[in-house]
Amino acid sequence: MPKVVLVHPQIPPNTGNIARTCAATQTELHLVAPLGFEISDRYLKRAGLDYWEYVNLTVHDSIDDFQTYSQSQGGRWIGFSAKATQNFTQIQYRDDDWLLFGCETAGLPDDVMQTCPILAYIPITQPAVRGFNLSVSAALGLFEARRQLGHLS
Repeated sequence: MPKVVLVHPQIPPNTGNIARTCAATQTELHLVAPLGFEISDRYLKRAGLDYWEYVNLTVHDSIDDFQTYSQSQGGRWIGFSAKATQNFTQIQYRDDDWLLFGCETAGLPDDVMQTCPILAYIPITQPAVRGFNLSVSAALGLFEARRQLGHLS
Protein backbone atom coordinates (compact mmCIF):
# COMPACT_ATOMS: atom_id res chain seq x y z
CA MET A 1 0.00 0.00 0.00
CA PRO A 2 1.40 3.47 -0.82
CA LYS A 3 2.57 5.52 2.14
CA VAL A 4 2.04 9.24 2.84
CA VAL A 5 5.07 11.34 3.74
CA LEU A 6 4.88 14.94 4.99
CA VAL A 7 8.19 16.76 4.68
CA HIS A 8 8.45 19.59 7.24
CA PRO A 9 4.71 20.09 7.86
CA GLN A 10 3.92 23.36 9.64
CA ILE A 11 0.18 23.50 10.42
CA PRO A 12 -1.11 21.07 13.06
CA PRO A 13 -4.72 20.79 11.80
CA ASN A 14 -3.51 19.82 8.31
CA THR A 15 -1.34 17.05 9.71
CA GLY A 16 -4.19 15.96 11.98
CA ASN A 17 -6.57 15.75 9.03
CA ILE A 18 -4.04 13.73 7.04
CA ALA A 19 -3.51 11.45 10.04
CA ARG A 20 -7.27 10.84 10.15
CA THR A 21 -7.26 9.97 6.42
CA CYS A 22 -4.35 7.60 6.99
CA ALA A 23 -6.12 6.00 9.96
CA ALA A 24 -9.28 5.47 7.90
CA THR A 25 -7.35 3.85 5.05
CA GLN A 26 -4.78 1.99 7.16
CA THR A 27 -2.03 3.94 5.38
CA GLU A 28 1.36 4.55 6.97
CA LEU A 29 2.04 8.21 7.76
CA HIS A 30 5.63 9.44 7.89
CA LEU A 31 6.56 12.90 9.18
CA VAL A 32 9.98 14.33 8.35
CA ALA A 33 11.38 16.86 10.84
CA PRO A 34 11.73 19.65 11.45
CA LEU A 35 8.03 19.95 12.20
CA GLY A 36 6.27 23.25 12.81
CA PHE A 37 4.60 21.85 15.95
CA GLU A 38 4.97 19.30 18.70
CA ILE A 39 3.35 15.90 18.19
CA SER A 40 1.46 16.58 21.42
CA ASP A 41 -0.03 19.81 20.00
CA ARG A 42 -3.71 20.05 20.95
CA TYR A 43 -4.73 21.31 17.49
CA LEU A 44 -3.00 18.34 15.89
CA LYS A 45 -4.75 15.95 18.25
CA ARG A 46 -8.10 17.70 17.78
CA ALA A 47 -7.95 17.46 13.98
CA GLY A 48 -7.19 13.75 14.22
CA LEU A 49 -10.07 13.35 16.69
CA ASP A 50 -10.17 10.01 18.43
CA TYR A 51 -8.32 8.18 15.69
CA TRP A 52 -4.67 8.59 16.72
CA GLU A 53 -4.51 5.05 18.08
CA TYR A 54 -5.23 3.84 14.52
CA VAL A 55 -2.49 5.89 12.86
CA ASN A 56 0.64 3.99 11.87
CA LEU A 57 2.91 6.99 12.47
CA THR A 58 6.67 7.25 12.10
CA VAL A 59 8.60 10.47 12.70
CA HIS A 60 12.00 10.82 11.05
CA ASP A 61 14.58 13.28 12.42
CA SER A 62 15.67 14.47 8.97
CA ILE A 63 15.24 13.88 5.27
CA ASP A 64 18.48 11.87 5.33
CA ASP A 65 17.09 9.59 8.04
CA PHE A 66 13.89 9.16 6.05
CA GLN A 67 15.84 8.41 2.88
CA THR A 68 17.84 5.69 4.63
CA TYR A 69 14.65 4.21 6.07
CA SER A 70 12.70 4.29 2.80
CA GLN A 71 15.60 2.78 0.84
CA SER A 72 15.69 -0.12 3.30
CA GLN A 73 11.97 -0.68 2.63
CA GLY A 74 12.12 -0.24 -1.15
CA GLY A 75 9.77 1.71 -3.39
CA ARG A 76 9.73 4.95 -5.35
CA TRP A 77 9.47 8.49 -4.11
CA ILE A 78 6.66 10.38 -5.86
CA GLY A 79 6.87 14.07 -5.07
CA PHE A 80 3.76 16.22 -5.29
CA SER A 81 4.45 19.79 -6.34
CA ALA A 82 2.84 22.64 -8.22
CA LYS A 83 6.17 22.83 -10.10
CA ALA A 84 5.82 19.28 -11.48
CA THR A 85 4.98 18.49 -15.11
CA GLN A 86 3.18 15.14 -14.79
CA ASN A 87 -0.52 15.03 -13.92
CA PHE A 88 -1.02 12.88 -10.80
CA THR A 89 -3.73 10.84 -12.53
CA GLN A 90 -1.33 9.81 -15.33
CA ILE A 91 1.13 8.06 -13.04
CA GLN A 92 0.99 4.29 -12.73
CA TYR A 93 1.15 3.83 -8.97
CA ARG A 94 2.65 0.84 -7.23
CA ASP A 95 1.96 -0.60 -3.80
CA ASP A 96 5.42 0.32 -2.53
CA ASP A 97 5.28 4.03 -3.51
CA TRP A 98 6.06 6.82 -1.07
CA LEU A 99 3.84 9.87 -1.73
CA LEU A 100 5.78 12.96 -0.61
CA PHE A 101 4.15 16.28 0.18
CA GLY A 102 5.97 19.44 1.27
CA CYS A 103 5.11 22.03 3.86
CA GLU A 104 2.16 24.34 3.43
CA THR A 105 4.18 27.50 2.78
CA ALA A 106 7.05 26.33 0.58
CA GLY A 107 6.13 22.90 -0.80
CA LEU A 108 8.75 20.21 -1.27
CA PRO A 109 12.31 21.47 -0.95
CA ASP A 110 14.22 21.52 -4.25
CA ASP A 111 16.78 18.96 -3.02
CA VAL A 112 13.95 16.55 -2.17
CA MET A 113 12.32 17.08 -5.56
CA GLN A 114 15.63 16.28 -7.26
CA THR A 115 15.65 12.94 -5.43
CA CYS A 116 12.15 12.00 -6.63
CA PRO A 117 12.11 9.98 -9.86
CA ILE A 118 8.50 11.09 -10.38
CA LEU A 119 7.03 14.54 -9.74
CA ALA A 120 3.28 14.95 -9.89
CA TYR A 121 0.96 17.93 -9.91
CA ILE A 122 -2.74 18.16 -9.15
CA PRO A 123 -4.42 20.29 -11.85
CA ILE A 124 -5.93 23.61 -10.84
CA THR A 125 -8.25 25.37 -13.27
CA GLN A 126 -8.16 28.86 -11.71
CA PRO A 127 -4.69 30.34 -12.36
CA ALA A 128 -5.01 32.71 -9.39
CA VAL A 129 -5.10 29.74 -6.99
CA ARG A 130 -1.55 28.57 -6.14
CA GLY A 131 -2.46 25.16 -4.79
CA PHE A 132 -4.74 22.99 -2.74
CA ASN A 133 -4.66 22.67 1.02
CA LEU A 134 -2.07 20.10 2.10
CA SER A 135 -4.66 17.73 3.55
CA VAL A 136 -6.71 17.88 0.33
CA SER A 137 -3.61 17.23 -1.79
CA ALA A 138 -2.59 14.25 0.33
CA ALA A 139 -6.10 12.79 0.15
CA LEU A 140 -6.31 13.27 -3.62
CA GLY A 141 -2.91 11.68 -4.21
CA LEU A 142 -3.55 8.79 -1.84
CA PHE A 143 -7.01 8.01 -3.20
CA GLU A 144 -5.87 8.12 -6.83
CA ALA A 145 -3.13 5.63 -5.97
CA ARG A 146 -5.60 3.47 -4.04
CA ARG A 147 -8.13 3.63 -6.89
CA GLN A 148 -5.60 2.47 -9.45
CA LEU A 149 -4.37 -0.31 -7.19
CA GLY A 150 -7.87 -1.59 -6.42
CA HIS A 151 -7.86 -0.57 -2.75
CA LEU A 152 -11.19 1.28 -2.66
CA SER A 153 -13.41 -1.55 -1.47
